[in-house]
Amino acid sequence: MRIFVTGATGFIGSAVIPELLAAGHQVLGLTRSEEGAAKLRSAGVEPHLGALEDPATLTRGAEKADAVIHLAFDHDFSNFQANCQKDTVAIAAIGKALIGSDRPLLITSGVGMGTAVRGELAREDVLDLAHPSPRIASERAGQALLDQGVNVSTMRLSQIHDTKRQGLITFLIDIARAKGRVAYIGDGTTRWSACHVSDTARLFRLALDRAERGSRYHAVTEEAISLRDIAHAIGEALELPVASLSPEQAQEHFGPLIGFAILDMPASSAHTRAALGWNPVGPSLLQDLAALDLS
Repeated sequence: MRIFVTGATGFIGSAVIPELLAAGHQVLGLTRSEEGAAKLRSAGVEPHLGALEDPATLTRGAEKADAVIHLAFDHDFSNFQANCQKDTVAIAAIGKALIGSDRPLLITSGVGMGTAVRGELAREDVLDLAHPSPRIASERAGQALLDQGVNVSTMRLSQIHDTKRQGLITFLIDIARAKGRVAYIGDGTTRWSACHVSDTARLFRLALDRAERGSRYHAVTEEAISLRDIAHAIGEALELPVASLSPEQAQEHFGPLIGFAILDMPASSAHTRAALGWNPVGPSLLQDLAALDLS
């Protein structure tokens, strides 16, 4: 297949593309710059110039493809709600080119969207379209396309990591380096799930090969890691002190990331593993944090 990948030069996209090429697919990769285009060409990918801010370029990319993996997302958390709405426009623009066909579209969301009861593991069979997180906008957009007959499925992401990037934890590391200390809130028992980027890339390929309309998958290897344990791992890697903060102190420390720092996001991938035969083998989050690449 010829697969249009948005976010092709990003952290996850750069890992997904070799998986697709090794499986015999051709890849058309979205990039906004000539520098990105050169990087894609060197990886054996045909570049497609465009941007999330120009939805027509997304439609044109999808028109040229047999399938689409939509990975691009604006991670400016000071404008998180607006960026989630921007993602709905992007999904609709891609879907516009797929209506009336069976060509698959795999969009991304967060595992928190699968939480049925606070404190329980998020599951793939849960979809609360009234979820309070702004990120639910992506799944609403996917559902709207599904209702129009588009072959949409959803990959929900946990903290996707290697020794250089770790999802939201990368931003915690940046904050710690700027503030001179690592922090968690209260007793630090808030939990996040995680998955190594190599396992995540393989999961995207498996999900696209399956292309099961309306399915939801969880990129989760570790179901629940406490932010206290994450903070101590960061502190050891950065040689910085670790502190427990009150909710009031945490607001100042975490800034725009505070909404995530208080969010319990444990998640299961039991259905994903069974449905796709996915058996993750990559290093754990804490192993990658212990080997953190600070270059």
